[in-house]
Amino acid sequence: MVIVTRIRREVLTLPAAELGPDNPLPPLRPLEEIHRVDERDRPDLPADMVRQLGHGQPRSLLPVRIRDGYGRTREPRDLDALVIENDRLRATVLPGLGGRIASLVHLPTGRELLYRNPVFQPANLALNGAWYAGGIEWSIGATAHTTLSCAPLHAARVPAPDGGEMLRLWEWERLRDLPFQVDLWLPDGSDFLYAGVRVRNPHGQPVPFSWWSNTAVPEDRRIAVPAAHAWEFGPERRLHRVPAPAYDVMPPYATDWFYDIPDGRRRWIAALGADGHGLVQTSTDELRGRKQFVWGSGPGGRRWQEWLGASGAGGYREIQAGVARTRLEHVRLDAESEVSWLEAYGPLRARPEEAGEALESVLPRAALDAARAAWQPYADAEPGETLATGSGWGALEVLRVDRKLPGTPFAESTLGEEQAPWLALLRTGTLPEPRRVRPPGPTLVAPHWRDMLETAPATPDTEYHLGVAQWHAGDHAQAVRSWERGLRLAPSLWPSLRCLAVADQEYGHHERAAERYADAFDDLCRERRDDGETWTAACAALGREALEALLRVRRVADARAVWEALLPATRERGRFRLLEAELLLAEGRQEAARAVFEGGFEVADLREGADAVGRLWARLTEEPLPGRYDFRMRPPAP
Repeated sequence: MVIVTRIRREVLTLPAAELGPDNPLPPLRPLEEIHRVDERDRPDLPADMVRQLGHGQPRSLLPVRIRDGYGRTREPRDLDALVIENDRLRATVLPGLGGRIASLVHLPTGRELLYRNPVFQPANLALNGAWYAGGIEWSIGATAHTTLSCAPLHAARVPAPDGGEMLRLWEWERLRDLPFQVDLWLPDGSDFLYAGVRVRNPHGQPVPFSWWSNTAVPEDRRIAVPAAHAWEFGPERRLHRVPAPAYDVMPPYATDWFYDIPDGRRRWIAALGADGHGLVQTSTDELRGRKQFVWGSGPGGRRWQEWLGASGAGGYREIQAGVARTRLEHVRLDAESEVSWLEAYGPLRARPEEAGEALESVLPRAALDAARAAWQPYADAEPGETLATGSGWGALEVLRVDRKLPGTPFAESTLGEEQAPWLALLRTGTLPEPRRVRPPGPTLVAPHWRDMLETAPATPDTEYHLGVAQWHAGDHAQAVRSWERGLRLAPSLWPSLRCLAVADQEYGHHERAAERYADAFDDLCRERRDDGETWTAACAALGREALEALLRVRRVADARAVWEALLPATRERGRFRLLEAELLLAEGRQEAARAVFEGGFEVADLREGADAVGRLWARLTEEPLPGRYDFRMRPPAP
């Protein structure tokens, strides 16, 4: 008996940390991206790869904000989920958290095909901070995990090619200003979940972008892929061609392998257990790349696995599929064009060396191509029932370009408080001044918005946002002038003072930066209206930067004054406990600094690849770094 494919709402209850508020300070500094290719490797790489490695690296995260307000206290929380199911597969989707497929169950056997994380724990692995492990992630934008990892997407029912329904997810990706959609289609009786993906460029100029579909699978799986060689990017951060690793390889440190699949070969990657059962992912040829990532068997890798999941839950590997050969590259999307492809996820039983033949027997390449051809006309189908709502930024951009995007409506009803001043600028040519004292909202930095800011009346708020947009464009001198002009009339000094402090640091004026940071923090403390979420986030973010700047120039007494002005709850956060230890050490109180470590703390937003904890410990003692603080992704320096 065939059960008709259905889509339903569900609530998923997990031990989950709160996401908390975004960081209200504009991210002006260059991206600290660890996935950069050493210049020494470029002569040995294919010409097309070299071209794409140097193409389209974003200057900063702007206009996106950093998400660092989360902690590590997990309590049972309800997460909105959407389930698409037939008699063979059940996929559970989290529309409020990047559209992640959290679970994919093969119903006849009851097997979970993915690594299903038993908790929701954000960590600092996305481009803008908050990211979580597990499931299938849709990663668009630049060369790391998408800024939408923990953001809501729009979702709705749409007609499917077989007369049933698909689940459509869509949003406006703001780092590249590109709308995209993912159509999840589960035909009746199918053992494969199809994902039709489309990315559109509605602009009059080409745009660089990256896409990787990232699938977490249990760590004990053996990885099969139709390639004899791979490009390895290991702890030494060198990219070089090697024989494809063994099916179950596990090096001591975190490693990426980008498989070199020959042209003309079918694109797929499989993760199989010792009994031969597992998951296979395949796609039409537009999704060119395949990758495997492991955290490694060393203490740092094991600590990351515990950090991202739950104790005793087991580790995971990632198998990924992308538009480029490696995840270090960006591809070009021409003006007013689009790219689309079809992916398929389903169960497979085979020995690794026979996985290709087994895949062809259960889902022939020709059948996948036919399914893609059947899906393509439905990509423009208008959504029916709304199942989830994303941000209002897409609606703002659609109004600006005055162009509809069939299949992905961005309704004006989704416009909210953050978009309101920019909608007024679009319609009236004036950016309205805030009606109440509060931290500034997000800044739009694309050329068309910067042009509008430059011709708008020069109010203090306009000068502040214009400076941020000019800084993003690389016009640093003009940005400084805009912030300085705004300071002369601004009722709130701290936003522009902080921007000027960042500019000072970028040009090596660290003493002046520290002075401006101290003044900015004092001004913020005087202006703060309450201890609510928004003001607390601003005080924590600015206080952290001020502490770091003051300690850098050894203004220890001023750093202590900033510390004492922080809210007690802020001082208890792991990031600030680490800063407290550094402050104590700067004061000559080595035993007190060590006591902070012995008391224990967790830096919730510890960045992938960062070694700040280990460096400070080494200044305190020659003893080995305690395991709870060991997140090292590279061998110790000789």
